[in-house]
Amino acid sequence: MAVEPAGTTASRSAGPTVLHRLPATFKILLTGAIILAAVLTPPARWPVHGLLACLVFTLHTFSAVPLGTLLRRLLVFLPAAALMALAVPASQGFRSGWDVMQAILLRSTVSLLAVFWLAQVLPFRELLQWLSRHKVPPAVVGTLAFMYRYLFVLWDELERMRSARKARTFGSGGMLFRWQTGIRLIGMLLIRSLDRAARVHRAMLARGWDGQVRFSDD
Repeated sequence: MAVEPAGTTASRSAGPTVLHRLPATFKILLTGAIILAAVLTPPARWPVHGLLACLVFTLHTFSAVPLGTLLRRLLVFLPAAALMALAVPASQGFRSGWDVMQAILLRSTVSLLAVFWLAQVLPFRELLQWLSRHKVPPAVVGTLAFMYRYLFVLWDELERMRSARKARTFGSGGMLFRWQTGIRLIGMLLIRSLDRAARVHRAMLARGWDGQVRFSDD
């Protein structure tokens, strides 16, 4: 089973920078060390979090990651972390909750930046190969591989449904209409994705799928 779908950034490991060509073990261990340091550092020691953030930004800079791309990725994930953080003062009291909120925001930001860097310099196929070589259970590796590929299947279905919706509505309607069509779109995406998953599974069985994840260079 080929893990890296066509059209993805599968060539990132042979990228234009030295960091792209580092061994996978070094990149994974460095990312894990940054996340572990961010999680274990108390919020009162905010200079340490600042140094970790500077380190991750330096890694992004030397990996030639555009700042706009990095900010767009943060804007996708940080609102969820901010909502979780804002809910803490209301449940634990303002003073103690404020410290916990700071800790959540600092740790989540540094951890997300580290994960984004790893995703930029290490193709997902190489990550799965590394996990397989280091005795991670095959069921876990297979689940991650299918999850990664199925994200592209879902995105393809979503784009088709959005194109069909635009063709039928011609972009008309107010905010309420858009909310209603968006909710219906999510429901239809769930139904169509389940049907697509069943068809993909039947096709895999017809091609001799035996439950073993194999990489293209095995």
